[in-house]
Amino acid sequence: MKIYTKAGDGGETRLLGGVRVSKDDARVEAYGAVDELNAALGAAAAEIPRSGLDADGGLGAVLRAAQQRLFAVGSRLAAPPGASAARGLPPVEPAWAEELERSIDGWEARLQPLRQFVLPGGTPLAAALHRARAVCRRAERRAVALHRREPVEPAILPYLNRLGDALFVAARLANALAGAADVPWDPGEGRGPA
Repeated sequence: MKIYTKAGDGGETRLLGGVRVSKDDARVEAYGAVDELNAALGAAAAEIPRSGLDADGGLGAVLRAAQQRLFAVGSRLAAPPGASAARGLPPVEPAWAEELERSIDGWEARLQPLRQFVLPGGTPLAAALHRARAVCRRAERRAVALHRREPVEPAILPYLNRLGDALFVAARLANALAGAADVPWDPGEGRGPA
């Protein structure tokens, strides 16, 4: 199979089930943002071996599971309601959000309570996790926009929401385990001349 088909050269693509839509359709935006999120998770996961934190906190396992699960989320978003092609797709399970909650609770128990806003950054791993969190929030917004137009599988929105939360806490944990402090937001900084 060739990687290029030229079928999308006119700005359209095919959803699961064969329906052709514009490449800026809300459904394409939603599953495209999920694909971008998966790539951001892959970049974050690539930082784990360099950080020495893979065995601590189960972060690598959480990211690998999220990447697998995002394929299920993306495939569900790529199938319009009632598409027969959706019948063979893996379901998005409500338990996935609950698993993330358990990870978040375990990670937060190891952190100092958050008392102020923090800037995305710190260690390279934390910065990559913060970037993935921001991409996750965009994917969530795109899925919400699609859901306003037509139904989205019920477990998708809670999963994306919880994944964004988990990535934020994971970034803080990565900094803490590396002995790096979170970078606090200073509302007074940056007010001077540029």
